[in-house]
Amino acid sequence: MTEQFTSRRTVLAAAGTVPLATTLAACGDSEDSGGTGDTGADGGEKSPGAGESKGKELGSASEIPEGGGKIFKSEKVVVTQPSAGEYKAFSAVCTHKGCVVSSVSDGSIGCACHGSKFDAKDGAVTQGPATKALPEVNVTVEGDSIKLA
Repeated sequence: MTEQFTSRRTVLAAAGTVPLATTLAACGDSEDSGGTGDTGADGGEKSPGAGESKGKELGSASEIPEGGGKIFKSEKVVVTQPSAGEYKAFSAVCTHKGCVVSSVSDGSIGCACHGSKFDAKDGAVTQGPATKALPEVNVTVEGDSIKLA
């Protein structure tokens, strides 16, 4: 019988990949992690509301509270209602590290990953570390239905 020895370097290298794999998994494409993992041909995020999503119904206008909003994770869109009957929509992908934003309240869109906040009226950064506004997404409101334009 031949004994097999594992070098210290092999053990340490294998052990070092576990925390890295765990960290990378935390940034993955799951509803729980807030990560997106959806990139376009240039390596950047795919534009929400683009291509085959055009005309897709997101939900009803009555779901969007005045002064707040709703995040549509699968479409990566956040719809807000800054004032009664005024609807705005933005990419739900945080411009800092690509997490999907996690909350909308009191006129602010928040990202739980690193604490960035955006204005629900225009997507502008109100608190870093993000430095770029959330891109606007075109939507239409027909009756009580909000659709990607």
